[in-house]
Amino acid sequence: MFGIDLKWIATSIVVLCYAVLFTEKINRAVVALFAATVMIFCGVLTQAQAFAGIDFNTISLLIGMMIIVNITEKSGLFQFVAIWGAKKVKAHPLGILAVLAMVTAFFSAFLDNVTTVLLIVPVTFQITRKLEINPFPYLILEIFASNIGGTATLIGDPPNILIGSSLGLSFTDFIVNLAPLVLIVMLVLTLMFVLIWKNGLNTSERNRAMVMSINEKDSITDKKLLYKSLIVLIAVILGFISSEHTHIANGVIALFGAAILLLLYTWGEKHDERDEKTENIFNLVDWTTIFFFCGLFILVSGLEVTGILQSLGQWFVQLTEGNIEKTVFLILGSSAVLSSAIDNIPFVATMIPMLQSMEVSMGGREAMMPVWWALSLGACFGGNGTLIGASANVIVAGLAQREGHPISFAKFLIWSVPVMVVSILISGIYLYLRYLQ
Repeated sequence: MFGIDLKWIATSIVVLCYAVLFTEKINRAVVALFAATVMIFCGVLTQAQAFAGIDFNTISLLIGMMIIVNITEKSGLFQFVAIWGAKKVKAHPLGILAVLAMVTAFFSAFLDNVTTVLLIVPVTFQITRKLEINPFPYLILEIFASNIGGTATLIGDPPNILIGSSLGLSFTDFIVNLAPLVLIVMLVLTLMFVLIWKNGLNTSERNRAMVMSINEKDSITDKKLLYKSLIVLIAVILGFISSEHTHIANGVIALFGAAILLLLYTWGEKHDERDEKTENIFNLVDWTTIFFFCGLFILVSGLEVTGILQSLGQWFVQLTEGNIEKTVFLILGSSAVLSSAIDNIPFVATMIPMLQSMEVSMGGREAMMPVWWALSLGACFGGNGTLIGASANVIVAGLAQREGHPISFAKFLIWSVPVMVVSILISGIYLYLRYLQ
């Protein structure tokens, strides 16, 4: 175009797009879609190439799970589990700290992180108000747990969805390879917080009795919907696990589950009420994220078509001298640092085709698997590095501000940097002992 190499045009568009995304001045979906269409107008991609670059398996998986989660949320299941867990430890402040962290991590493995904290944080404030204790340690540990827990499964965090879809990895692959590490990190992190705050979280027996008096069953707003949601959710997860044998894409399974749950959710309603309930659920889908992904896929496709990512891959192989061990630790560390400063979704979307271009030089897919796990761990755990490292962090900070317990960037950094460093160090040891010895 105008005598300018398309490689430079594609690179400039992506760099400018990521720079604008970093400022957070404009909605990220608008930025990504604008940059993607500019790619087409400038001749970097044809319209057919642009649409072919969109990973519709990822898009389908996201939409399907958003629908299932939003319907399940209406039953009150998640709040029930949080309150039930708090009562199981006799409303002891340190016990509740550990329980809420583990509940957050577990839910984040199956829900998106933002949904998880939106469900757990209000319950946290309800409990800490009754106990008359500082909610700060609970809130920041829940932030960390949401980002760590989401690393355990294919559907827990967008980077994993991207990696899993691009490589054809199954739900079981993530559980087997990453869930043990996530459990180890959560246990270490929770123990650290319990030891640090053991003398700072004290309450009276009267306050504990108030928490014990909360009836968790009151959280269940619709028992029939609860049973329907649980059946569909379990069936979908079983579908994910069996997909490597049935060869049905995860996106199809998620959409099928969403359609079934929508049918059950609106069954027996009058025409107008049925349509209204269906439209309300569709309105709860995070379309900003969906269109952000679409734009991002097109942008990365532009880098791939012009050969930029292949060139970067070759340079990376030279930098690491084709050594898997060096590559693993370099990807793990750089992913964590960069993901703490910028959105990990565009970072991972860009890294995937670059790493794929390296596979032949590095010994093939099997030999490169530790590198892929390092990318997942670095990107997901890196979200704990700063207050803007993940959407869940920002959401919790906003909720805390509204409740009169502000979490400043600097205050969060004091806790987040050690947590990120510890989790990445444990990850490095885990990757070395499991894959590199």
